[in-house]
Amino acid sequence: MAEGAALWKQVDQYITDQLIPADSVLEEAQAANAAAGLPTIDVAPNQGKLLHLLARIAGAKKILEIGTLGGYSTTWLARALPEDGRLITLEFDAKHAEVARKNIARAGLDKLVTVRQGAALDTLPLLVEEGEGPFDLIFIDADKKNIPNYLTWSLKLSRKGTLILVDNVIRDGEVIDASSEDPNVQGARQLFDMLKSEPRLQATALQTVGSKGYDGFAMAVVVE
Repeated sequence: MAEGAALWKQVDQYITDQLIPADSVLEEAQAANAAAGLPTIDVAPNQGKLLHLLARIAGAKKILEIGTLGGYSTTWLARALPEDGRLITLEFDAKHAEVARKNIARAGLDKLVTVRQGAALDTLPLLVEEGEGPFDLIFIDADKKNIPNYLTWSLKLSRKGTLILVDNVIRDGEVIDASSEDPNVQGARQLFDMLKSEPRLQATALQTVGSKGYDGFAMAVVVE
């Protein structure tokens, strides 16, 4: 497995070198995140580029992100928006939110992006009350035990055609272990149960390997 993990990282680096030009803004964001002691759980560059491309393919003008961290994925997503677009990103941790705001401003995206700090399960009902939906794309990348709750609220903030992406749903393959006592694994399993039974969604999921290890993401489209 160790040899496999090393190879995964090398292939990720090859993809990045070939297809993702050096970007001082994103590099400075990663450096700022590290300096602030944020956990190194950002998406990889090739995954960030995937988010960007999916947002462009979806023609997204309004994006919701649940889980900001330092704003790395936020930047990738916001760069896909038109000049009149908007992205709202939700972050629980006040320190993370402050670092993200600085990174987003440095990227010149602060006019497009609003960072709302607080527990997402408190903020999401407010977004509904404030009439912020519907969003064209929703990216869920926060605490995994609450993924089912985040999906429930995402549906309230969606329309027919909204693309919903959920990161880290394979959990090193542990998602298939029904007896797991890990709340993150159980959250991912509950997500799959919801995706299977929710008639408003058409969904699939992909396993991924790379510099971030063995994981994967789910993708769903609101069909009614």
